Amino acid sequence: MTRSQKTFPSAKSDIQQAKSMPDTPQTRSPVYRLAFADSDFLCSDELRPMRIQLEMLKPEMVLSERGIESTIVLFGGARIPEPAKKDKARTKTLAELSKYYDEAREFSRLMTLESMENGGRKNVIVTGGGPGVMEAGNRGAADAGGSSISLNIVLPHEQAPNEYCTPDLCFNFHYFATRKIHFLMRAKAVTIFPGGFGTLDEMFETLTLIQTKRMERIPVILFGEKFWRSIINWEALAEAGTISDEDIGLFHFVETAAEAMDILSRADS
Repeated sequence: MTRSQKTFPSAKSDIQQAKSMPDTPQTRSPVYRLAFADSDFLCSDELRPMRIQLEMLKPEMVLSERGIESTIVLFGGARIPEPAKKDKARTKTLAELSKYYDEAREFSRLMTLESMENGGRKNVIVTGGGPGVMEAGNRGAADAGGSSISLNIVLPHEQAPNEYCTPDLCFNFHYFATRKIHFLMRAKAVTIFPGGFGTLDEMFETLTLIQTKRMERIPVILFGEKFWRSIINWEALAEAGTISDEDIGLFHFVETAAEAMDILSRADS
């Protein structure tokens, strides 16, 4: 039903009308507020299921309206600096890992150019919208003159939208769970750069979903083989029997954006 066919007043018009009501003890009472315009009510513990549903619906509606069909995900550390700022890095290792900022930026640029050739609706870059590798991903898309999706989350530190986020595709989440679903529900590939707990969480959840066939198998590309092998003994997991030998084949190691693009090109052929 189109807006012109609706026979009932809109929710917005009722909110405006409520604001013009006479100021009385009754209208000042929180109980009198329209339920959907009452932030205290919406933020109550009892409304948590509704808030989760709203966080699922809002990005889905916006992305559907924009016609975005598929995405390429960039996961990676918020603390990895761009090379020009590596002298301010907290550790020597972070300074060394700064090269992956440039690789993330270049990969995103190349991927966005390819997406734009096909109308900009498929294989759109999506990041967590914060600093570090996430910034590099959004920046690369901007370098190409395209858009990228940002899925921010409210955190006490580090997580504010970087300046390269496309404003009308920059979402904010309260729940990690709904954010994770949106990361993967349109994903045609996942690229994972060096990072910390958050990156590890996102990587292992992706691999678990593919391993258990709860999502279709898509390319999972890990940038920085030395880093990943230094923090995870993949072969020890297989030798212990906690994963299968073939599970190690669920992902690829690369060092450069060009290598990642080659893997995706072969996956599409």
